Amino acid sequence: MLVTLLGISILAFIVIQAPPGDYLDIYIQQLRERGIETDREELAGLEARYGLNQPVLVQYFKWMGNLITLDLGKSLATQQEVIDILGERVPLTAMITLLTTVFTFAVAIPIGIFAATHQYSLTDYSVSTLGFIGLATPNFLLALILMFLASRWLGVSIGGLYSPEMVTAPFSLAKLWDLIKHLPVPIIVVGTAGTAALIRIMRATMLDELRKQYVITARSKGVEEQRLLFKYPVRIAVNPLVSTIGWLLPEIISGETVTAIVLSLPTVGPLLLTALLQQDMYLAGSIIVVLSLLTVVGTLLSDLLLAVVDPRIRMERKAAAA
Repeated sequence: MLVTLLGISILAFIVIQAPPGDYLDIYIQQLRERGIETDREELAGLEARYGLNQPVLVQYFKWMGNLITLDLGKSLATQQEVIDILGERVPLTAMITLLTTVFTFAVAIPIGIFAATHQYSLTDYSVSTLGFIGLATPNFLLALILMFLASRWLGVSIGGLYSPEMVTAPFSLAKLWDLIKHLPVPIIVVGTAGTAALIRIMRATMLDELRKQYVITARSKGVEEQRLLFKYPVRIAVNPLVSTIGWLLPEIISGETVTAIVLSLPTVGPLLLTALLQQDMYLAGSIIVVLSLLTVVGTLLSDLLLAVVDPRIRMERKAAAA
């Protein structure tokens, strides 16, 4: 994990250094466009803070040191501290990502099992058709359709995570309940494609396990069908799904960017897009590092969960240790 994050930090720093000029050049240009004179003392402070008068390698290590101490720099666009901006967006992004992942697995696993145990039935064909439709439908298009239907037939707006009167209100139980009411739409929209893909994976792996000799033997011995399914085939068939957590988290985050713009969600995706378009270097680089950290943590969780659901992995580890 540490080696991976080190490599990611180097790439993020390259993103920061990629635009022509440095942070001060862009900052001075923005001030001039607003008709504001540059403050020499402020510029000197920023130059010392980021080591902009030092070689690139020194700047990288200074930036890494600032990352460790959570000094992520200032946003060029808003002049806010990046840590404050991320403090508002990252928790909401993590919450939506986590709930979307739970929704995806909670829907995909039982439907995939049912489709596999009722192969070539009407239900199986229906699930397969809906799965292909879910895979083929862009999330932002589904968001637009739901917003149109909600506005046309229900007369309500389903955009955002809060009602207009709750956006600037202080945190309270009423605001929390308003947030909970707005969460299902983004969770369903963002999780549709992932759910459809995991249903296909679960169905295929379950069909593969149900044809194996140990299942046929257990059935011939009269083992109850439900006990047979959940004791062995399901536990093995779920392994490929658990291993997808590592790539599912970044896929959800990257896939929700356009959806978040359509639904007006205050998450990290639109913020990263805006930062890149405005060459807001420290904000963009910090977001890349944070999202990469979530990806690496997701991969770690995936490995740990695999060891929990599959005893063979634990046995291999013990054998290797011995």
